[in-house]
Amino acid sequence: MHKLQRGAAPACLSAYRHGRNNWKAVTAENKHEIWEKLNDMQHQRCAYCENTLNTDKRHIEHFRQKGRDPKVTFLWTNLFGSCNQPSNCGKHKDELPPYNPADLIKPDEEDPEHFFLFINDGSVAVREGLNSVDKNRAQETIRIFNLNGALREIRRSAIAGYVDLGMEFMQIVESGDLTREQCAELYKDELAATAYLPFSTAIRHTLMPA
Repeated sequence: MHKLQRGAAPACLSAYRHGRNNWKAVTAENKHEIWEKLNDMQHQRCAYCENTLNTDKRHIEHFRQKGRDPKVTFLWTNLFGSCNQPSNCGKHKDELPPYNPADLIKPDEEDPEHFFLFINDGSVAVREGLNSVDKNRAQETIRIFNLNGALREIRRSAIAGYVDLGMEFMQIVESGDLTREQCAELYKDELAATAYLPFSTAIRHTLMPA
């Protein structure tokens, strides 16, 4: 999960109203328009796990569940693109007992990297030093989206090739020959090349441990 920049709402959403329409009324053409805007924001990656969104393995996700709060059904700021994995992300969230949606970190409004640190074993950890409220929100976001379930092994495989490079970076920093900033300059091209890969945040944390 990483910070997303949300653009303007797709024009088609203005044709639908809570109380008059339900989500099933949204046409395939309009969903295609919504996906175009979501892809502009997410670059064909799941908003939560960052895995690739294939056209046959994705869904338009309601951050605040429309079944529990129908007023947000057509609210652009409530929509994300999510993978269709039942064991994590949006599908997993929607099968859980009621929870407080305010506990979830919303990636278009907050920077998830304030809360999370990705580890070389594929897991995502809560950053140290958070206040009690932020620590609870980080823990709840991991739990509700199940970011450390089956995703852990998938993420570990994705970053495996970058582990040695990350260790090399740390050794250079610890040697004192170059500052972290100077090393970051050397890694700029490598980091740029991974910016839109699946699990890019985990890859970046592997290359440049915090």
